[in-house]
Amino acid sequence: MASRYFERLVTQAFRPTHWSRTPSHPVHRLHRSPWQSVRHNSTQHAGSTPHSPKRSFNLISTIVFGVTAGVSYTLLDAAWGTLKTSQNSQNSQIFNSSPGLNNAYGTAEEFKKAITELHDAFPGEDVVSTDPEVLNTHGFSENDYHPGSSHTVVVYPNSTEDVVKIVKISRKYRMPIVPYSGATSLEGQYRAPSIGAICVDMSNMDKILEIHESDSDLVCQPGARWMDINDTLKKKGIPLFFPIDPAPGATIGGMISNGCSGTNAVRYGTAKAEWFLNVTVVLPSGEVVKTRRRSRKSSAGFDTTKLFIGAEGTLGIITEATIRLAPVLPTNVAVVHFPDVRKATEAVVEIMNQGVGIQCVELVDDDFMRSTNKYGMSSRKWPEVDSLFFKFQGPTAASLKETAEVVKRIAKKHGSTGFALAKDDNEAALLWSDRKNALYSGLALVEGSRGWSTDVCVPVSRLPELVYETKKDISNSGLVSTIVGHVGDGNFHALLLFRTDEELAVARELVHRMVERAIALDGTCTGEHGVGIGKREYLYEELGENTVELMKTVKRAIDPLNLFNPGKLYPDAPGTNPHLVASSGTEKENA
Repeated sequence: MASRYFERLVTQAFRPTHWSRTPSHPVHRLHRSPWQSVRHNSTQHAGSTPHSPKRSFNLISTIVFGVTAGVSYTLLDAAWGTLKTSQNSQNSQIFNSSPGLNNAYGTAEEFKKAITELHDAFPGEDVVSTDPEVLNTHGFSENDYHPGSSHTVVVYPNSTEDVVKIVKISRKYRMPIVPYSGATSLEGQYRAPSIGAICVDMSNMDKILEIHESDSDLVCQPGARWMDINDTLKKKGIPLFFPIDPAPGATIGGMISNGCSGTNAVRYGTAKAEWFLNVTVVLPSGEVVKTRRRSRKSSAGFDTTKLFIGAEGTLGIITEATIRLAPVLPTNVAVVHFPDVRKATEAVVEIMNQGVGIQCVELVDDDFMRSTNKYGMSSRKWPEVDSLFFKFQGPTAASLKETAEVVKRIAKKHGSTGFALAKDDNEAALLWSDRKNALYSGLALVEGSRGWSTDVCVPVSRLPELVYETKKDISNSGLVSTIVGHVGDGNFHALLLFRTDEELAVARELVHRMVERAIALDGTCTGEHGVGIGKREYLYEELGENTVELMKTVKRAIDPLNLFNPGKLYPDAPGTNPHLVASSGTEKENA
């Protein structure tokens, strides 16, 4: 009885809502999505009179209804028990996922059947791959040192319809499914579970579908890269850009899923702001939802778009997004030096409170400046002291000049020395490239080294304490590191350099202590990089048990079989698992 109730509840949650859409003003149509029923949310012809939304439970309403009605894990377990019995689960593979989430999956034989069915569904030569090299590439990363394992099969969809087919096969054979896009994540977000998985590589879905210049937004597929989007807008002469700026190769789908941000966050905020107006998502049931319409704002019910921002592919696979754009404004760059991090941070707090046009403000330590000089790609030799890189923004040359004067005055008040202000756009680009080359210049400090990049974030006023204690800890460890901080947000990154497995283990412990220190200062284990497998152990401490269990309740309601990206984001019970042992990457060579 309980299982039938839950099945009905989930069925209502996944029932698509039908909307109508009428054309408004002309748009730039670059590509046309084949998923017409989702794009228009209607079977009506263009120009017909809109009708009221069909009365059905929406996804979040159903989740809340289920929680308030007392739908507990016992009920979910009973429902899963019914499914296990009907699908002969005594032979299922067990994967140690987070407690409270399903961890029983199909057998190896069922996985083979799934692969056969994928080949039948996608007969093209380049859509389904079981090539060992392809599987390894998608299951490991050169960007981090978390344990990895190969996927069972990689599929390259071209449309929302393709993703639906893949998800339904995954569900039929109870085979985990892991989204993959730009591969720039740093916390193991796209690692395969130990039992294997279907890896859904979204790189073929990289098109800009529509540009609405007068509305300052565009519609694109999840594989579109933010830098390519901005290049396209520039080439078309459209004076707009997408301001969220993580790693250069990052894609829109990955940016949404990780809740990312970058150097522009001090001015434009993060992915969790209003930059993603809506998303089209394939749910674990195989149903497709579009979270809202394209209007700039809406107070119509829950913000279901944000449900998928930061969910790291555990609740759905994003196949389309509408993103907001900002006007391109003139900028300039300045570099200022300080006696220590505290003085630099105090100057930033006062500068930001003046309301002047700051697009970016980056804190770099003395080791970073030393690495920049050693790297040899800079246009000048820098004083090797703690410094700030500013990017000013304003509508006119006069406004940029005024901002520079305010910053120079306040910086001097806090003990700054030097004020290198770019004379033109070319010099500004050269100065800013020194900041953007942080990874490569950092590696130059120790010949033959590799780097573990991690981030934490605290209230801005606590940043000097965090940086000071972290630098002392790194110095005592014997490792070399550079520190770069988005100081306007209290977010900083450390690049820990190592050459041996022993030093890698030391780096892992440094990261652990850095995170503990940040949380103790009322901060977070990650400001930008997301949780994945690398940071999930800290969520109970940071968010509290009730909040984590609420996250798991949402996960169970949307994905009761725990098929979507299992083993990521949701932590084990506190104290049940020590933090991960670092991986040197040799498993990839031996896989």
